[in-house]
Amino acid sequence: MSVVFTDETRERAREIIARYPADRSRSALLPLLHLVQAEEGYVSPSGVAFCAEVLGLNKAQVGAVATFYTMYKRKPTGDFLVSVCTNTMCNVLGGQEVYDTLAEHLGVGHDETTADGTITLEHAECLAACDYGPVMTVNYDFFDGVDASTAVGVVDELRAGGRPMPTRGARLCTLKEMAVQLAGFADERDGAVADGGPGEPTLRGLRLAQQHGVSVPGFDPNTPIRSKAEADKAAAEAKAKAEAAKPAPVEASTAPVKGGDGASAPTGAAEATGPAKPADATAPAKPADASGSTTRDVKAPDDKSPQVRTAETRQPDADTAVPDAPGTKVPTDRTGTAPEAGDARSAEAAGVAANAPAGDGKPAGDEAGAQERNLTEAKAGTDADGAGPADANETGAQK
Repeated sequence: MSVVFTDETRERAREIIARYPADRSRSALLPLLHLVQAEEGYVSPSGVAFCAEVLGLNKAQVGAVATFYTMYKRKPTGDFLVSVCTNTMCNVLGGQEVYDTLAEHLGVGHDETTADGTITLEHAECLAACDYGPVMTVNYDFFDGVDASTAVGVVDELRAGGRPMPTRGARLCTLKEMAVQLAGFADERDGAVADGGPGEPTLRGLRLAQQHGVSVPGFDPNTPIRSKAEADKAAAEAKAKAEAAKPAPVEASTAPVKGGDGASAPTGAAEATGPAKPADATAPAKPADASGSTTRDVKAPDDKSPQVRTAETRQPDADTAVPDAPGTKVPTDRTGTAPEAGDARSAEAAGVAANAPAGDGKPAGDEAGAQERNLTEAKAGTDADGAGPADANETGAQK
């Protein structure tokens, strides 16, 4: 059944698209997928159609992206996505035991949701927190150093309506609320980002640097970050200063120059540079020389989409091939006429008939008889001439 998205979602979609240049609106696809997931709890076929509609894409293009990233769920997901790391480091420290215990306790497997719709469980590859392992996340917020009992305690509190505090990061929110943030919108909950803080393993390198007096030379942590306008102004001033520092061009001398016979050379001849070199007729003219304009070249727009042009380029039939497509050359025979479409199919059929596919037994040139004979001789320890094992191997190789 088709889903009609709310006016708020459509307004947010327009706001997301406006973040990107007009000819790069397709870049808004990732946050738009998070946006539709925030409304439905997953990326449904209606969500795919919505993204395709607002971006002017087809549904196959949107679906290809939505199925590539695991953060986009393709079926209804619980309010809380519990991800347990089972990769190497966490696995060694007990991550698989944590996952197995939760799966048995909740009665669900990987990428399955509890009957009350509260929790979806998944085992995850590396969650980039090896120094806190074993770790699990709830809607991408970390619970560090968990074991089977603490993990069960977290999910039980979630099912009871509580919001356990993550080890690091802000307080928990639902998956839909998290999807709004991933789409690029602030968390509007009161005090949503007031909690949490870095863990001690994260700060260990900083503490060692402070302990041993290690710092970047000339680093001032109080240096203010300039705004874009200030940075542009500083760049313009630096460019103007560099231009002013360039030496002025040397003008050609207009004084008379004595020729070899004592006569005066034509006025305006250069003294230092010698005779003028003839212009290179093969050298390409600069844009400013050709048109008198110093405006930056702008690539002409391509009216054809990449998909249409690719299809035209690969079209083998002369009737529909496009001569101006890049890489396209309509074949012609000696009379200068293009072959008919049927000729291409006949040639293809003849080529297939002349090149039978290899069987799926032994590769071409692999003689089973010679291999079996060599194995038999090697096992017997001698060949037909009574040679020893070493000689038998050499004889087999020669054969």
